[in-house]
Amino acid sequence: MDWESVFATRASRMKASEIRELLKLLEQPDIISFAGGIPDAKLFPKEAVNAAFAKVLGGEQANAALQYSVSEGYRPLREWIVTRMQAIGIDCTAENVLITSGSQQVLDYAGKLFLSPKDTALVSWPTYLGALGAFNAYEPTYDRLDILANREPTSYVEAAEKAGGGVKFAYCVPEFSNPTGETIPVAAREKILDLAEALDIPVIEDAAYQQLRYDGESVAPILALDIARNGGDIEKTRTLYCGTFSKTLAPGLRVGWVVAAKQVISKMVLIKQASDLHSSTINQMVVAEVAKNTFDEQVATLRQTYGHRRTHMLRAMERHMPKGVSWTKPEGGMFLWVTLPDGMDGADLLAKAIRDHRIAFVPGKAFHADGSGANTLRLSFSCADDQMIDTGIERLGRLLLAELAG
Repeated sequence: MDWESVFATRASRMKASEIRELLKLLEQPDIISFAGGIPDAKLFPKEAVNAAFAKVLGGEQANAALQYSVSEGYRPLREWIVTRMQAIGIDCTAENVLITSGSQQVLDYAGKLFLSPKDTALVSWPTYLGALGAFNAYEPTYDRLDILANREPTSYVEAAEKAGGGVKFAYCVPEFSNPTGETIPVAAREKILDLAEALDIPVIEDAAYQQLRYDGESVAPILALDIARNGGDIEKTRTLYCGTFSKTLAPGLRVGWVVAAKQVISKMVLIKQASDLHSSTINQMVVAEVAKNTFDEQVATLRQTYGHRRTHMLRAMERHMPKGVSWTKPEGGMFLWVTLPDGMDGADLLAKAIRDHRIAFVPGKAFHADGSGANTLRLSFSCADDQMIDTGIERLGRLLLAELAG
């Protein structure tokens, strides 16, 4: 069977995630890994999850927990999400919420809903690798969402038409971005909305890390700003807010959500019905129970632990990085973004780092839609204790010194 001859054209754009491949390194006990942008499994609320499963399966909900359910999602969980959204300025109802299998599924649905082949998606440079993977299946082109460049909206339209399609949406991670750790200031968020209004396109707001702030002042979500622009009416907004429990409770439960105008949610419900019918009923019930009882306590633990690790890594970087290397100083999230001197290649550096120094990170090129950014890399501190950080960053600094000298 010649499988290549029958694969759809989109299959040629499907590539293995560099991060997924690097996660295999975690199985090697002598590797100090700053690669995987994953939560620390030691911090999962295992007792609360275990108790929630026992309660759900031991009570009147047991049959419903193991049965098919509505595509929109478990209503008590959606209502809990509504209260959290309202607390951050997003006035919505349960009808504005769709439960998904992680927020990654929202990105796939957004690609399916908005993108035709050769259409243009506006993304930050660099951007979340998983978003590129989700969108790639729908054969788009990419243009740089660079608010600081003050580009005229017509330039985006002209570039999209030259590529053979239209501009369909703007995607960003406003809080503690994966991969850079940076936060988009409120003025820049307003400019994103200005651009979206000028182009009459949606904004996809990936808020996966919003709860993980360690210092600094919180910034209003783009959807909250959008609602305020439209007299408090979410039905008049153009922003899709993507949330997840993966970074706060546990990624293995695969529960995320999207909040948007009902017209968008109704379309995504149809996609959900055709895709997987609904997210796991029992997992939704368990998440609702755990969130109701322990969410704030869990988030407080994560902020304290990850915040300490972030600070410890920043101090280690100050001690060990050679001149000419720069890095971001995030107020939250899981990542530092490192920029190396011109001419250095993160992928080549990774090979030497693993072979000679037994450390791992993610080369930055994969986060750039155009394949640029070779002299960048991403470091994750979420699963690294003080000793790992001290030893690993010292080794990385030593490697960089040798590269610069050679």
